[in-house]
Amino acid sequence: MLPALHRQLAERNSNRLDAGFPSKDWRAGLAKEHELRVLEHQVIELERTEIRERAATAPTDPDGFIAWFEELERTGPGQHDPLFPWLAETATVEQMRWFVHQEVAGEAGFEDLVALTQLKLAARPKLELARNYWDEMGRGNAGGMHGPMLARLSDELRLSELDGVSEVVWESLALGNIMMCLATNRCYAYHSLGALGAIELTAPGRATCVNAGLKRLTIAPTARHYFALHSTLDIKHSAAWNAEVLWPVVAEQPRAAQAIAEGALLRLLAGQRCFERYRRELGLELDVKASRAA
Repeated sequence: MLPALHRQLAERNSNRLDAGFPSKDWRAGLAKEHELRVLEHQVIELERTEIRERAATAPTDPDGFIAWFEELERTGPGQHDPLFPWLAETATVEQMRWFVHQEVAGEAGFEDLVALTQLKLAARPKLELARNYWDEMGRGNAGGMHGPMLARLSDELRLSELDGVSEVVWESLALGNIMMCLATNRCYAYHSLGALGAIELTAPGRATCVNAGLKRLTIAPTARHYFALHSTLDIKHSAAWNAEVLWPVVAEQPRAAQAIAEGALLRLLAGQRCFERYRRELGLELDVKASRAA
């Protein structure tokens, strides 16, 4: 059920945030928007059943919550998956192309998600989201924008050739669906803070491995700059996010702790599903089972 729902939602989300123009048939447009929102709430509520129990253990005092949140880097779903050392040390060019193809498909545009999430937040967390957004936008320099960096890697690896040839697995689509839903529905605003914070918290180790693999495969530094940058910059971003966003939000609104925890776990669980599927598709699952048996 969940795979089919995520594929349906991904199709509806494909041009959701594109700029457009008013239509004479605006009632039909609103009806479609209503259908989309019903579908995405159905999906998110199904996803929440998987992580609600663990999220309920999150402390509601800010110091305790930050300690709980930071522990997710070590014990959260999908952390330190064997896929990433394998990408760094063993994957072929074609296997790396397939992996990046899946990752690009699940990318929802971090800068846009941050911009949507910061609406009507208090000054302190809003300012930190603004600083994060400015970094994502290359601090006003087009060459430093993070989104186009990923596009350059896509071009270098000729990922457009895989469209229609190599299927994007539903687990990758679910990543983008979840992030889009949390950022565009204000009832999930605190969930979005948690999901975005979880990305900043857990990305550096994975980015380091992917960058190492791309370097081993002699991919040009300009093309792999996206992963090289996020292997270091997200460490700084995570510390600032936890101190300037999550801490003051939980201090002011203790009820937000569970919502933030749920958002983080939703994102991490979606990532775990991806890593497990990727390993199966790439044949790594057999290697992992063999090493464990030994």
